[in-house]
Amino acid sequence: MRKALIYARVSSREQEREGYSIPAQRKLLAEYAASHNFCISETFIDIESAKNPGRKEFGKMLRVLEADSDCRIVLVEKTDRLYRNRTDSLIFENLFEKRNVEVHLVKEGRIIGKNSPSQDKFMHDIHVAVARNYSENLREEVKKGMREKAEQGIYPGRAPFGYRNNTLTRSIDVDREREPVLKRIFELYKTGNYSLSTLKKTVLIETGFGFSRSYFETILKNRFYLGFFLWQGIEYKGNHTPLIDLLTFEAVQRVFTGKNKPKYRKHNFPFAGLMRCAHDGCTITSELHKGKYVYYRCSFGRGKCETPYMREQEISDKLGETLKNIYVPQNVVQTIVNLLKAHRQDSESKRLDQINGVKQRLATLRTRMDQIYEDKLDGKIEEDFCSRKMADYRSQEAVLQTALDRLKEPISSEHVLSAERILELANKAYFLYLTRDSAERGQLLRTVLLNCATDGVSLWPTYRKPFDQIFMRAISEDWSGREDLNLRPPGPENGIRLSC
Repeated sequence: MRKALIYARVSSREQEREGYSIPAQRKLLAEYAASHNFCISETFIDIESAKNPGRKEFGKMLRVLEADSDCRIVLVEKTDRLYRNRTDSLIFENLFEKRNVEVHLVKEGRIIGKNSPSQDKFMHDIHVAVARNYSENLREEVKKGMREKAEQGIYPGRAPFGYRNNTLTRSIDVDREREPVLKRIFELYKTGNYSLSTLKKTVLIETGFGFSRSYFETILKNRFYLGFFLWQGIEYKGNHTPLIDLLTFEAVQRVFTGKNKPKYRKHNFPFAGLMRCAHDGCTITSELHKGKYVYYRCSFGRGKCETPYMREQEISDKLGETLKNIYVPQNVVQTIVNLLKAHRQDSESKRLDQINGVKQRLATLRTRMDQIYEDKLDGKIEEDFCSRKMADYRSQEAVLQTALDRLKEPISSEHVLSAERILELANKAYFLYLTRDSAERGQLLRTVLLNCATDGVSLWPTYRKPFDQIFMRAISEDWSGREDLNLRPPGPENGIRLSC
């Protein structure tokens, strides 16, 4: 009795769950073995496509054929169950010649081996070519179907975190359980207070969701959350619900470029980075003595310096004095705020006009896209031409949609409130400074000052905008609208100057 191997295969788990393909193959092959007096040595079953080499059970079967000289017969239902690619068929051709292996294709009623008739070998080669063509054609059709799906705004792949694939409607739905986590990830990172590593720890503690550091970067840079997706190198406008607004997304990207990344210090010295040495221009650095006394000194970047060590309390008192020199008269404050409010109303009106203009352009563009798609379906234009035009239209659509998303954000009155806070801070800065602890004093000074030069005795402050202009006006007591040395345009007719 000759030994034989059985090989059976289905392409997917869905076929396996149907429950008839594998059992039917095994039954057919077992009956064939019994009728030909074969002894079944082993059975190999793969549940995966044969279009590419590398199947697990297929590989095991090859090793048995190489090692066991008594086992030279393989029973299989038909050619495409054994292979659909040229690589695997060449492996068996080698086994036919060197190992005298025979493949019994039961349904085809054919035995392929070294001594098979040329007619059988010819028909087998045809079956291999047909099986290979079937796989390649199927792949092309699948890719074509996915491209059609993408052009309709439906993402053809697996939904990213925060969404889920709806198997019934074949669409992308928001995952209500993970949506808050996704939004929290963006909210935390856009503050600029987190690295990807610290973000990972914080999200795990707050939400219980753990991801790798690299996956956080993938999430935070994914434009899918804005309503777009990339498919085969082309960006499409998706019809899924955006989870992140454009301003938040752009703020996150700015953090990635390094404009908002936090600086980490071993000790939080309140006035670190605020001063430079008046003698050599080096940074004034801070250090801890005896575990509790903080001193500031020149960093000696250009060698020894005569600037002495300065105690933190002395520095705190001297820096506070710089805040005495900025104030704005109350009537000026109110006039500036009123002008800003009027400017906001004018800007809001212009924004609404721009929105209507962009919407009209989008509507015209999408009408053209619909028409060219219909022309392709009707056979009026070639598919290649349609693809090129659609790619161009989608690019224009993405630009217009981005512009519209920006314009949809109402002009905030925050700049008016900021102006009020700045002017209030200018009038109350020194009082606020005296009522704060050292850390809060440092934060307040960083709001008002860019830097201070010091020789250990005196301070020469450099104010941030607009406090530099407020300081100059306060010193000169000049709040008029006449032209100054910077040659800015004259102020409003009521005599109030706006400094930018």
